[in-house]
Amino acid sequence: MNWTMAEPEMAEAARFVVSSLEESGSEAYWVGGCIRDELLGRPVHDMDITTSALPEEVMSVFPRCVPTGLQHGTVTVLHGGYGFEVTTYRTESGYADFRRPERVAFVRDVTEDLRRRDFTMNAICAGLDGRLVDPFGGAEDLDRRLVRCVGDAEERFGEDALRMLRCVRFASTLDFAVAKNTWRGLLRQRDKLAHIAVERVYAELARIMEGPRPLRGLAMLARGGLPARVKAPFPWDGEALAAGAAGLARIGELKSAPLRWALLLHTLGTPAETADGLLRAWTFPGTIRQAVVRVLRVREAWDPRAASALPGADGDGRRRWVAAVLSFGRAAAEGWLDVAAALPGGGETGIAAARGWMAGMPVSGLGELAVAGGDLTAALERRPGPWLGRLLQELLLQAALGELPNDREALIEAAGRMDEHGQA
Repeated sequence: MNWTMAEPEMAEAARFVVSSLEESGSEAYWVGGCIRDELLGRPVHDMDITTSALPEEVMSVFPRCVPTGLQHGTVTVLHGGYGFEVTTYRTESGYADFRRPERVAFVRDVTEDLRRRDFTMNAICAGLDGRLVDPFGGAEDLDRRLVRCVGDAEERFGEDALRMLRCVRFASTLDFAVAKNTWRGLLRQRDKLAHIAVERVYAELARIMEGPRPLRGLAMLARGGLPARVKAPFPWDGEALAAGAAGLARIGELKSAPLRWALLLHTLGTPAETADGLLRAWTFPGTIRQAVVRVLRVREAWDPRAASALPGADGDGRRRWVAAVLSFGRAAAEGWLDVAAALPGGGETGIAAARGWMAGMPVSGLGELAVAGGDLTAALERRPGPWLGRLLQELLLQAALGELPNDREALIEAAGRMDEHGQA
């Protein structure tokens, strides 16, 4: 292989590993995703290797190894600053949990190893001479832009139910079709998704949503009825997802994963509080979950399509928008404007006004306010309590609106008036 799509240093280190195994008397090939991506002209990030050598034989060849999964024949070889998973040719059987094989048998025939893999595009290997070993027509399927299971699709999906989501992911990210028999096998085995850990399901859904064609992936998931069959199911059926398709038409234009999830949840009419619970159940990382929920909370505080949000409508739109920015942060506010702009009839006038209002805010948070809590308790001769937080927030809002200058003396004077009239 020429490895035009891999880092030169990584490719050179991988060649050393393959050649060292061959020099020790074993067969060795690059296999799977690295071959697929090289043939497709996509960046190659990992270079896995399959070999006839047993794990202990691999470890005897290389001085630096990590016994990653000896029971499955996998050793990570460390060389040149890279780690390469080197796995012994094997067959698998007894998938009791519809995910991991109960029995692994090491074999000496690379074709038998390729036979256990999920899709033909991933069942191709190549050696140092660049010759492809492709017993199941994976290269041809790549040319045809087709996702097809190795052998019987129903059997492949029955062995590992996560492969159904991988099927959708490959089809959507690569813009491939799915072979008819593969899709039929998926539909027959889709109930087995209930056995797959939510974390693994989320990982595949995240890659679909973050890919170049998230709408296609969502449409395939809905058409296959897959979201309702996972351990923490989506509470919408295919009809609900189909009905929201118009609102999702521009989802691929949103640059970040949280904004894409926010648009999906908004289109499906999900309140922020409900979304928070769902994202927890789907094991979202906390940073992404919080970012999505904050965007939805801004939506609930201010919608650019509402008449009251338009400039000059009743004077309240700007105040509510600035309050939302202060409550949930500029990033969430800007995120909601991006989401709203991707919606049909997204309220361009309101969005433009909101961007202008936000750009003109003198302060965006308590840390920028010219007074702190200690200043107010000393000036007002009061003990700290809930009143203090409310007073600081009101001062912050008025300063952000430009109704008060962000000046220590002016803010303390205003705080005294508010305290005197019981406003805080």
